[in-house]
Amino acid sequence: MKGQIRQSLSGYYDVAAEDGNEYRTRARGVFRKNKQSPLVGDNVEFKIEHGDGYLLRIEPRKNQLVRPPVANIDAAIVVSACVEPDFSSNLLDRQLVMLEAKNIQPLLYFSKADLMNNAQQEQLTPIIQYYQHYYPTENNQTANAAEKLLTNQDGALLVVMGQTGAGKSTLLNSLSPELNLETGEISRALSRGKHTTRKITLIPIGNNLIADTPGFSSFDLLDITKEELPNYFPDFVEYRDQCKYRGCLHVNEPHCAVKEAVAERKILQSRYDNYLQFHQMILQQKPKY
Repeated sequence: MKGQIRQSLSGYYDVAAEDGNEYRTRARGVFRKNKQSPLVGDNVEFKIEHGDGYLLRIEPRKNQLVRPPVANIDAAIVVSACVEPDFSSNLLDRQLVMLEAKNIQPLLYFSKADLMNNAQQEQLTPIIQYYQHYYPTENNQTANAAEKLLTNQDGALLVVMGQTGAGKSTLLNSLSPELNLETGEISRALSRGKHTTRKITLIPIGNNLIADTPGFSSFDLLDITKEELPNYFPDFVEYRDQCKYRGCLHVNEPHCAVKEAVAERKILQSRYDNYLQFHQMILQQKPKY
């Protein structure tokens, strides 16, 4: 039979099968031998033998994340706190680059917008509006903001990700109150949240599936080349055809339309600064053998 892994817990995998039923399965030793780990979201072949279910094969994945460990993701809701913890453009841009590289559509959700003072609002509002130009974006002050993010998602597999304490569990609870996920209070002294999540389950919400375990995904740029990196900044892509040199990396090249757009404040300075940092990180990484 064929199906999709909807939940993993302690070596067991619950598979939603094509016949409409759900079966509890285990992975056979051949997976360990081949260094394969089944993930929630995997499309699999399995069989039921004497009442026990066994996974036989994992279909090729289109992508996967490490945290949360989920495969075949269509979109990710990226939760960024405006305050408590303070907004980090560097962290957001790392997440966006990683998602673009894995062909996962980013959906941006700015939480705790209601907690900003006037100075913070003045500083952050134009930044949020800038991102809104390139990505579907909502904030927690908009009525039904979370539902609006999912407007164009149909039959999609989604994950929720972002910094600890940003409000990922709160967002999931608003989408599906029956989840009743524990939410961690921010420690003001450490400005760090408590880890509050456990197992991984795909929850049907509308016609979509959402992983109920929010993750702070590892932002490994190791698999991205310096030539690929500019492709993952849609605002840079908008200007690259105007660069003098084909394959312009937007770093030291003369007559670079991206650098000109930064100078003219058409591209956020923080975006470009983060891009330069990522570019440098890629140059400095040691080759893998």
